Amino acid sequence: MLDPGTLPRGADAQAGVSANLRGSLAATTALALVGSLVAAADVVEGYPLAAGQALRYLLAAGVLLLLARGRLPRLSPREALGLAALAATGLVLFNLFVIEGVRETDPATIGVIVGCVPVVLAVAGPLLAGRPVSTWVVAAAVVVAAGAAGVQWADGGITLAGLLLALGALACEACFSLLAAPHLKRLGPLAVSTYACVFALPMLAAWSLIADGPSLPLPTPEEAAAIAYLGVAVTTIGFVAWYTAVGLLGVERAGLFSGVLPVSALACSAALGVAEVTPQRLAAVAVVAAGITLGMRTDAPRAATAPA
Repeated sequence: MLDPGTLPRGADAQAGVSANLRGSLAATTALALVGSLVAAADVVEGYPLAAGQALRYLLAAGVLLLLARGRLPRLSPREALGLAALAATGLVLFNLFVIEGVRETDPATIGVIVGCVPVVLAVAGPLLAGRPVSTWVVAAAVVVAAGAAGVQWADGGITLAGLLLALGALACEACFSLLAAPHLKRLGPLAVSTYACVFALPMLAAWSLIADGPSLPLPTPEEAAAIAYLGVAVTTIGFVAWYTAVGLLGVERAGLFSGVLPVSALACSAALGVAEVTPQRLAAVAVVAAGITLGMRTDAPRAATAPA
């Protein structure tokens, strides 16, 4: 196998474009799937929330273990601690903060604040990896965040408690990528996704026991189908696709695609007849696309390719 350093300049540039394209497609797929969860959210609204999350991640963990054929790389203590922290913050606490935040204020306002995650990743990602911060990517992240805010803004108010919960959700959303990035090169996206779901299970089980009690009601066929969609499509496929993108693009540039989430949610909500596609929202979608395009310039810094 050739050392990448021995490749001709044209071949090296072609490899970079290929990684950019694959990473962009993976990131778009991941965030489009996460945005589509609004289609399942209404169906499971009547099912105990914590129990539903536990079932979702139990299913995802099972599917991921099957995909890995039960052969996962052994974790070092440092890796185990990092991935357990990822599960606690990016999976469990994120959901808890969003749920409690929505009780304090409207979902759109929470979404606008959490939608600032591209800016957080554009700054924190390279700093934690010992790379210089790209002002170009930060500027693009600001454009994406502004566009995402325009897609979902609903003129809502916010309380102090709601603001703090939204900021907590924003931090946890950033941890979902930042805590995974150092382990992707050795473990790969599939193992990181699997361990994250497995580590989250006892935490979610404890949350379900506290919130919903020891008895677990059987979901209706419609609820079971929605939970299956959340577990297989949104979690299993979405996680692996997202961590593939982070490995190929780097945290900061993958984070730009977070703007795809509210666009996907808007499209799904419009298809269900529960949201209106206005000219202002279409303009905001264009702003998101422009921000992603700016940040994905070919001369922007790129991360080392993750294992296939």
